Amino acid sequence: MEGRQRRSFTDDYKRQAVDLVASSGRSIGSVAKELGLRDSVLRRWVEQRGARLEPTAATRRPPTQATLPSADHAAEIARLQRENERLRMERDILKNCPAQWRACAA
Repeated sequence: MEGRQRRSFTDDYKRQAVDLVASSGRSIGSVAKELGLRDSVLRRWVEQRGARLEPTAATRRPPTQATLPSADHAAEIARLQRENERLRMERDILKNCPAQWRACAA
């Protein structure tokens, strides 16, 4: 039995996730859940980038149309990553399936 493959994320994705935590005012746990990540992973990214979780009044800005799509975009990326993981698992199962069973399944 093979172990789970380690997922890798681009620096751009990590930056967007950290920006979402910093700009939304939501907890790391809630953002991580929305993105399909573990809390500890997102917390490490936030710490590595030195992001402030509670912006000061001077830097805080109300949500605008420019910030809202990034949350939707990040959620869509997370959904697609989960779907991709499921499809890879199904593919791997079918690879190990005997040839005569594949003909019946199709």
